[in-house]
Amino acid sequence: MFEQIKKTFDKSIEIAFSTKDKIQQSVTEIARENNLTKEEAKKLLDQFLKKSEEVKKNLEEKIIELQKVTLEKMNLVSKEELIKLEERIKMLEKQLNIPVKSKTPSKLPVNVVKKRTAKRK
Repeated sequence: MFEQIKKTFDKSIEIAFSTKDKIQQSVTEIARENNLTKEEAKKLLDQFLKKSEEVKKNLEEKIIELQKVTLEKMNLVSKEELIKLEERIKMLEKQLNIPVKSKTPSKLPVNVVKKRTAKRK
């Protein structure tokens, strides 16, 4: 009995992260091994598909949350924050009557100072 429960649990974990075709194959195998009727197999398939989607959605939400936390720890701005800042800059430029510049950075004059290197003897 314990082995059957363990096998079913292992199969459930596998199914949670599988494609629809793989889930259908697994349910067919489970139905055959446990002498399930077509109706029971269909019900089991529906339950597994629903649970698989729930697990995938939950995992996706956790990954997104982890990404946000990681970005915050790295002190990086999100794309949304960057867009808001760009809009704010455009608004301020407009208020100050500053011509809108192209998206490519302009080349600024740079004073190059050459260091003298002493030759070692």
